[in-house]
Amino acid sequence: QVQLVESGGGLVQPGGSLRLSCAASGLTLSYHAIAWFRQAPGKERDGVSCISSTDGYIYYADSVKGRFTISRDNTKNTVYLQMNSLKPEDTAVYYCATDFTCGASWSDDTEYDYWGQGTQVTVSS
Repeated sequence: QVQLVESGGGLVQPGGSLRLSCAASGLTLSYHAIAWFRQAPGKERDGVSCISSTDGYIYYADSVKGRFTISRDNTKNTVYLQMNSLKPEDTAVYYCATDFTCGASWSDDTEYDYWGQGTQVTVSS
């Protein structure tokens, strides 16, 4: 059974940093792409970033470019999202999801088969 578990969320002041983790079980992460999405209260779920399995492609939403970095450690079956220079508008529940590849439609959440339960990120002073 495929399971994705996010961790690392919390409360941080504006300008601060957090690192989210997405640990996978039931699949070999090196053969799959992982994307991060987020959903703020009353808003739709938006794509944040995606990292492909073997071809090296990485995608970021314009709103997080230069601040967020996605990476993967296949030995730990884990993908990370390093978030720096956090802003109040980054406040949301963050989810990871898996698909076989990141493509042009990477930010379409209907493309993904498995999802984690989410981790809350709150940016506030």
